Amino acid sequence: MTDKRSQRLGGLTQSYIRKMTVECNRVGGINLGQGICDLPTPPQILDATSEAILADKSIYSPFAGIDVLREQIAVKARTYNQISEAKAENVVVTIGSTGAFNSVVQSLFDPGDEFILFEPYYGYHLNTLKVGGLTPKFVSMGLNEGLEWTITRDQLEAAVTEKTRGIMCCTPSNPSGKVLSRGELEMIADFCKDHDLIAVTDEIYEYIVYSDSEHVSLASLPGMWERTVTMSGFSKTFSITGWRLGFIVAPAHFTKPIGLINDLFYVCAPTPLQYGIAAGMAVLPSNYYSEMAADYEKKRDLFCGVLSDIGLIPHIPDGAYYVLADVRRLGFDDDKDAAMHILERVGVASVPGSSFFVSDIGKTLTRFCYAKEWDVLEKACEKMSALT
Repeated sequence: MTDKRSQRLGGLTQSYIRKMTVECNRVGGINLGQGICDLPTPPQILDATSEAILADKSIYSPFAGIDVLREQIAVKARTYNQISEAKAENVVVTIGSTGAFNSVVQSLFDPGDEFILFEPYYGYHLNTLKVGGLTPKFVSMGLNEGLEWTITRDQLEAAVTEKTRGIMCCTPSNPSGKVLSRGELEMIADFCKDHDLIAVTDEIYEYIVYSDSEHVSLASLPGMWERTVTMSGFSKTFSITGWRLGFIVAPAHFTKPIGLINDLFYVCAPTPLQYGIAAGMAVLPSNYYSEMAADYEKKRDLFCGVLSDIGLIPHIPDGAYYVLADVRRLGFDDDKDAAMHILERVGVASVPGSSFFVSDIGKTLTRFCYAKEWDVLEKACEKMSALT
């Protein structure tokens, strides 16, 4: 029988993030490419989850998630995110934020709809749109004199057409670490209201925001609750990327169709893990989130300092735990060659910048992830210094 791929896959290939992980394993290097976040999970989460597993809480949960976790998420949405309308019935627990976005695309949009993405973008967002039959429309962020990523209303207006139905706001951003300011989000909110767009936000890094920045949820702004799907999850906050637990918060006219697709594709998120997260969140110390962000900020400063010292100029992130670095000093015309040179020369893996761009600027960059234990990151810094 001849090989046959679905037409919806189009030119879809395995992400370069995973390819660089394979290459890193081949040479026994330090993986600063994939956002594995191999840091310790809070013991409160592990203990609560172990208890849930031993208690045999192993059957299907409701497709929208267990009640106690949905209530926890709703409380967080009202207090931390300032989304005053959020209640437990506005929450759907999903298989990671990637599962959340797939459910959103399949339930709220039609093939042929246009959807705005900011460049640099997260590859899973782009590919989920493509497989869903949507047409991505790119708004390329500019760079100011301080190498900070910027957007304007004129750029948004240039991207919108009569077919445009949605826009993605990933803040803090993977891969750039940009945190959309309140002013920028207010501009996006006005744009959405003027063009009757559905806003989808990916806020998975919402607690990893550095001292000069503020995390603002788009749904908290006036007039945006009714047209916004807020996505997030627990993978990054609690270093449980392999557990695949995410969620959406949205008004009922969105949660009903999203829940229908979530049930169809995934049935439910793993039940004992849901109980573990809910119980663990309830007993975490109040300073857990601020101390986590402060630790990442120190790691950012250390690693970006090394990048600057060796001439790979970093675009300093405001949040998340990634940094895009300019690799032109290495003398390569292609970012993939530059990333492989770094790996082969000093044993540190990164991700070629073109994984996150349609424009040529991606060919000048690589992305590093500094979500590592201190001893591993310090060893990576030592290795990177050999590039001088």
